[in-house]
Amino acid sequence: MAQPRKKGIARAVEYSSLAMMLPVSTFVGYVIGYFLDKACGTQWLRIVFLILGSVGGFVELIRRVMRDMDEDTRHGS
Repeated sequence: MAQPRKKGIARAVEYSSLAMMLPVSTFVGYVIGYFLDKACGTQWLRIVFLILGSVGGFVELIRRVMRDMDEDTRHGS
């Protein structure tokens, strides 16, 4: 009986980390771009890295969801 509950708690923790992944990756991309703009004397790198951070967050989100869907179909859940 404890096994399904532990699996459910682990899944909830994993999905709550997914909820933070997209904003954090976007923020990290912006910060990298900001510091590169300061170092290079430009004003457009922060936008490029903001977009790259967002895309990276979405890619990782899709990978994890697809992996979970694949696991669910293999285990018959």
